[in-house]
Amino acid sequence: MDASGLVLGRAASRIAQRLLAGEAIVVVNAEQAVVTGSRSSVLATYVAARARGSVRSGPHFPRYPDRIFRRTVRGMLPHLQSRGKTAFALLEVHIGVPEAVRDLPRVTIDDAKAKPALRAPMTLAEITRLLGARL
Repeated sequence: MDASGLVLGRAASRIAQRLLAGEAIVVVNAEQAVVTGSRSSVLATYVAARARGSVRSGPHFPRYPDRIFRRTVRGMLPHLQSRGKTAFALLEVHIGVPEAVRDLPRVTIDDAKAKPALRAPMTLAEITRLLGARL
C-alpha cells in the first residue's frame, strides 16, 4: 500500500480495519503521508507528545515517520488484547520503497487521499525533521 498523499488518520483507520480482518499489509512511502491542520497546531501536537513523560519511564513517542505511522495504526487497534496484537504483527511500514517489495503492485485508499486546500498539509517527513530525525 502506498501512503503518498494519504491523510495519516484516515489511512490508519482503514488499515486497522483490514488488519483486524486478518490481512497482512506492507506500507511504503510512509514519510509522504500528510497531516492536515495548521502548521503550528500540528507541530505543537507532535512536540508535546515527544516531551511528555520521562526518558526512563516513557511514554516514548517515536521520532521517525515509519514509527509514527505504526503508532498511529496501533492507536486504532485493541493492541492490549490478543486479537489486536495479532493484527498489529501483520503490519510492516517502510520509509521509501525497499527492494523486496519494489516489483509488487501498489494500491492506495481512495477515501483517505488529501483533498486540495489553500495551504499545503504537512508531510510526516517535514514533521519528523522538525522533531530532530535525520532522514
